[in-house]
Amino acid sequence: MIQPSDTEFDFEHALQELEELVGRMESGELSLEDSLKSFERGIELTRACQKVLREAEQKIEILLGQDESAVTMPFEAINHDGS
Repeated sequence: MIQPSDTEFDFEHALQELEELVGRMESGELSLEDSLKSFERGIELTRACQKVLREAEQKIEILLGQDESAVTMPFEAINHDGS
């Protein structure tokens, strides 16, 4: 299992691999066995990436917490069209 704390873990590379896995699975050309292996790998990558994101969010909150004038607000996703 991938551990984000591993020195070799690269968030961007993991995200790229996850996108490639999804593309192959959506193509419908994988066998059932290969689809299950890809799904398992995708879950592993997703969990590792989520852990890294949670840790980054905690670091940001700690840094902002050191500045008493800083206010944290929930992040709202921005659509790709800019709205």
